[in-house]
Amino acid sequence: MVRILFLGEVTGRPGITAIKNGLSALKTEYSIDYTIANGEGMTNGFGLGKAHSLQLGKLGVDTITGAEKLFYKIDMVEFVPKAGFILRPANYPPQCPGHGYRHVMIRDRKFAIINIQGNSNFPRQNIQNAFFAADSILKKLKETNPEEIPVVIFHAATTAEKKTMKFFLDGRAAAVIGTHTKVLTADESVSANGTAYITDIGRVGSFMSAGGFDPDQEIKKLRSQLPVRSMECWNDGVIQGAVVSIDETTGKAVQIERVMKHVEIKRPNAEA
Repeated sequence: MVRILFLGEVTGRPGITAIKNGLSALKTEYSIDYTIANGEGMTNGFGLGKAHSLQLGKLGVDTITGAEKLFYKIDMVEFVPKAGFILRPANYPPQCPGHGYRHVMIRDRKFAIINIQGNSNFPRQNIQNAFFAADSILKKLKETNPEEIPVVIFHAATTAEKKTMKFFLDGRAAAVIGTHTKVLTADESVSANGTAYITDIGRVGSFMSAGGFDPDQEIKKLRSQLPVRSMECWNDGVIQGAVVSIDETTGKAVQIERVMKHVEIKRPNAEA
């Protein structure tokens, strides 16, 4: 049985600290073979820097995914094409640096890790239809690597779009894992056709926060409609995500478990 840990969005330094303090024990507890994390909010909550992406790898994350915030840090434009462990959405245009899926070996089975971004509520982006992209990739994989097991990370804003993708890929992918909203949902399931699904795997960082950020700052922003800067929140560290168990023989998911572990995080003394 292959066990893959999907981690929610790692949000700022509190998220990095939570990974440092809790990921190793979590992987041992759940007998994890492979770890995938959404890292696009790792650098100050907005984007992913080169140094932080390398740090996440050293802390035990095997693949990092990102979407609309991935290229907020300019150094990623040159770094992503060189870093096979970082995935931008597969339905971005060919001119965009990097790749949207990768092939990996996990316990002697070949897996395809596919990152797709939804189309709803991303008005500033003009990208390929998520369903056409997913369909095209899975058809290609079936023709070229029929024994390969696909898992899909679907970064989308609406529950409806994620749920629809769940049914569209039912029986074709071993897992369809939702990201973006940074709220851990309680709708995990495994279909009769062996596809594990959850609408969102939440976040890694501060639990008692507004999406990982200081609530007071977010209140000011929404009450004033001014571009108030979001600030990291250090209240109540948490690691959220899901563990999917996949049968190596059939390539089908047999179980999905929500993960929410509280871990100690502490603001650096210089800012106390």
